Amino acid sequence: MADNIPLQPVRHKKRHDGHQRDGCCGWSRCCGMGDFRPRTVWLGHPEKREQRYPRNVINNQKYNFFTFLPGVLFNQFKYFFNLYFLLLACSQFVNELRLGALYTYWVPLGFVLIITIVREAVEEVRCFLRDKEVNSQIYSKLSTRGTVKVKSSSIQVGDLIIVEKNQRVPADMIFLRTSEKNGSCFLRTDQLDGETDWKLRLPVSCTQRLPTAADLLQIRSYVYAEEPNIDIHNFIGTFTREDGDPPVNESLSIENTLWASTVIASGTVVGVVVYTGKELRSVMNTSNPRHKIGLFDLEVNCLTKILFGALVVVSLVMVALQHFAGRWYLQIFRFLLLFSNIVPISLRVNLDMGKMVFSWMIRKDSKIPGTVVRASTIPEQLGRISYLLTDKTGTLTQNEMVFRRLHLGTVAYGMDSMDEVQSHVFSAYTQPSHDLPTSRAPAATKVRKTISSRVHEAVKAIALVHNVTPVYESNGVTDQAEAEQHYEDTCRVYQASSPDEVSLVQWTESVGLTLVGRDQSSMQLRTPSGQILNFTILQIFPFTYESKRMGIIVRDETTGEITFYMKGADVVMAGIVQYNDWLEEECGNMAREGLRVLVVAKKSLTEEQYQDFEARYVQAKLSVHDRSLKVATVIESLEMEMELLCLTGVEDQLQADVRPTLEILRNAGIKVWMLTGDKLETATCTAKNAHLVTRNQDIHVFRPVTTRGEAHLELNAFRRKHDCALVISGDSLEVCLKFYEYEFMELACQCPAVVCCRCAPTQKAQIVRLLQERTGKLTCAVGDGGNDVSMIQEADCGVGVEGKEGKQASLAADFSVSQFKHLGRLLMVHGRNSYKRSAALSQFVIHRSLCISTMQAVFSSVFYFASVPLYQGFLIIGYSTIYTMFPVFSLVLDKDVKSEVAMLYPELYKDLLKGRPLSFKTFLIWVLISIYQGSIIMYGALLLFESEFVHIVAISFTSLILTELLMVALTVQTWHWLMIVAELLSLACYIASLVFLHEFIDVYFIATLSFVWKVTAITLVSCLPLYILKYLRRRFSPPSYSKLTS
Repeated sequence: MADNIPLQPVRHKKRHDGHQRDGCCGWSRCCGMGDFRPRTVWLGHPEKREQRYPRNVINNQKYNFFTFLPGVLFNQFKYFFNLYFLLLACSQFVNELRLGALYTYWVPLGFVLIITIVREAVEEVRCFLRDKEVNSQIYSKLSTRGTVKVKSSSIQVGDLIIVEKNQRVPADMIFLRTSEKNGSCFLRTDQLDGETDWKLRLPVSCTQRLPTAADLLQIRSYVYAEEPNIDIHNFIGTFTREDGDPPVNESLSIENTLWASTVIASGTVVGVVVYTGKELRSVMNTSNPRHKIGLFDLEVNCLTKILFGALVVVSLVMVALQHFAGRWYLQIFRFLLLFSNIVPISLRVNLDMGKMVFSWMIRKDSKIPGTVVRASTIPEQLGRISYLLTDKTGTLTQNEMVFRRLHLGTVAYGMDSMDEVQSHVFSAYTQPSHDLPTSRAPAATKVRKTISSRVHEAVKAIALVHNVTPVYESNGVTDQAEAEQHYEDTCRVYQASSPDEVSLVQWTESVGLTLVGRDQSSMQLRTPSGQILNFTILQIFPFTYESKRMGIIVRDETTGEITFYMKGADVVMAGIVQYNDWLEEECGNMAREGLRVLVVAKKSLTEEQYQDFEARYVQAKLSVHDRSLKVATVIESLEMEMELLCLTGVEDQLQADVRPTLEILRNAGIKVWMLTGDKLETATCTAKNAHLVTRNQDIHVFRPVTTRGEAHLELNAFRRKHDCALVISGDSLEVCLKFYEYEFMELACQCPAVVCCRCAPTQKAQIVRLLQERTGKLTCAVGDGGNDVSMIQEADCGVGVEGKEGKQASLAADFSVSQFKHLGRLLMVHGRNSYKRSAALSQFVIHRSLCISTMQAVFSSVFYFASVPLYQGFLIIGYSTIYTMFPVFSLVLDKDVKSEVAMLYPELYKDLLKGRPLSFKTFLIWVLISIYQGSIIMYGALLLFESEFVHIVAISFTSLILTELLMVALTVQTWHWLMIVAELLSLACYIASLVFLHEFIDVYFIATLSFVWKVTAITLVSCLPLYILKYLRRRFSPPSYSKLTS
């Protein structure tokens, strides 16, 4: 078959996530599933199996019941950050190191872990329920007891499964029988390979000839199948019937297979299951889900390591200033615990809760309804995407073809002038002259034809040159047989391997010439007046990717005329048709509009010419050596000086608002790559149509290469192009990556847009991985089909589009949207806000902890470097919880610009790609602010307290709380009513709690005027300079967003 160009399986590094795909347990080797072997499968007798096969279950979970708790804890404590707090909390069990109550260390750590475990558990349960829904789909199975219902997960190798029309194939099967009269069926494979064309599949002829499906259980037969592998375009096997006389042997190829994740498009089929579970072609083409860790989390982890370094240095300095007296090593540990606030445990809690809030905001956004967040740990990733890799079919396009243009050279008909075409066709068949055989003299073609007859010729050619079959189905009123007999319009459905062909035939029907019947040797058309025209199909030359054209020779039964019709791509047809001066120009014009152009031509043959051709054609088909070359040569002898009839323009309709969305992404500095399993021409058309490639950009189509030398030459040719979009096929990409990986990726990354066509699913994932490794930038993959799952799971951010073609991609994705256009808002608004808010939140939490640590350092140094805590018990816990938690956490509601402005100026997103909101520079600024404020508060309190030590605690702690509240107010850019509530609530909590804190704070002293003026003075000195600096900065060096909001 033409569709089955083998894609080389991609060898990718095996992951070491420790996640099993499926199988009865984590230890697949003990179950005999470790290595893949060929198998003999007896029809309808799964018990005769010679080895253990995996269960037919889909499993997208990261953990199972036993690995959940160890797995979650391991993923938490593998971070330096969390491990540090665990060791800190454990150290409090040692008496010499204990500084206060145990709860001051264990409560915050326990809180963090509980939140994490609950969040992971919710996600795992959701994932389990989604998988259960897929695994519980019901199918019919043929057994000795008749037809029984069986769940998808209970299907075994050897079972005979019945699959209805529009039902998904549950496992990899060999096609045994179909209910279709023509003995074949069509498959929709876009979930497997991304191709929009329907594939023709043929049953095993021996089993198709059996009287009933039940007879499959009566015969002794088996299928020998190759070992499971990754190649979805090839299959080798044999079918053997032992009880035949003589025994029947048939070879099996890809044409006899029904792979899982494909959908039956015609009739009801019966197949025998040969592969299940992790041995399915679709599963082998998807990689294991991995535990994604956000770049933001890694950056925060890096900052905490720096803070830990500072903590060790400060502790060593304190002990050194004591001249390492006494048991100094214990003193080091006590100081490490005393200054442990330098590394804030509340940072993890705040960030995790922030992520939950961001995820909730995405789900609740009415502008992007139906958006689901499946991975709530990485919303900040959406704010820093540099490369967006998207599928084509069903993601950018709707996979619905619409006829847009008929061009005859001197005249063109668009959608608005189709009624003229209709009237021309009508007049051609109602005028009495039509039935007379036209003169075959050569002079007749020289006479300039009328527009009417040219339109009629073009429409007739389009109605004949195709591989479409009309099928009749009962519609409740008319049964199938009656519909077929009377060519009932309401019951007719067109079936073909390509949606383009169906759209052309539907168009000829709309203008009056209807395809009503077809079998292997004849075709029937119905004219506007209801007359049936019969044509005998003499020869058919199917479309292939090499020839890029298809032809058909038909005999008109009314006139006896033999005509050779042909349609194909303009590049090949230009050399076949008679000389003309408009073909090239008009093809270019239509292609620029994003239309798929086909050139239609014809050639009238005399009986003698045809007989001569047929004799040579049959002779060529019988030759053993160079058969395909000889056949092509014979056909080419006909393909000369053909009469050019017309051009057709068909459009694969784009999803709503794809063009503006891609424009927004481009302006935001995101490079878009399109990875598709579809054909090169189709992919290029869609890229132009969607404005992925802008009008003034050149396109460099990478020529097919198979060797190192060819790849070298082609890369050099490509290097000479500038600002040029690249279009490359999967096979050529494979060769380039094998020999010139570094050079190819370097050139491709400079392109404004890249289109990879004929991509295998694993190849898509490989491209994502290479982009991450070569550029170090964040990638986002968008897709809607099962063939996109690997790419989605490999990318830093996976977005699934819930399309017509099931939910496989959206279930495996981190985020799922209902339409591609929602991606713009997801990144520009939610991604941007999540990243900026998390950056502000993390730095503020670090500032809050450094302030109190600076005060502790000043206090210890003043009191002879004693390892005594400044604040005891509840004060230290209350400081980072009820007194400052709400205002600090309310920063997750802050935003610098309105969402409408963020969408209108996507350039704002570009600023984030440099990582400026959280960088070493901003971190250093906050550290300096913390040291300044902590020192001012502590020295101020030490200078102004009069006699009681308890007054130092009262003055400094109150000043510290007020400073934090004022600093939140300084950081906020857009006030939300909840922020004001949080500020007032925290202040009220502090004032109310003073009554209970008499062991730490002198309540009578607080009521004095002396206390009030001292606290006010210290707070003003610590905050006022920062307010002045902020005002000056906004005045003389405003950030880009402030120019849009002023």
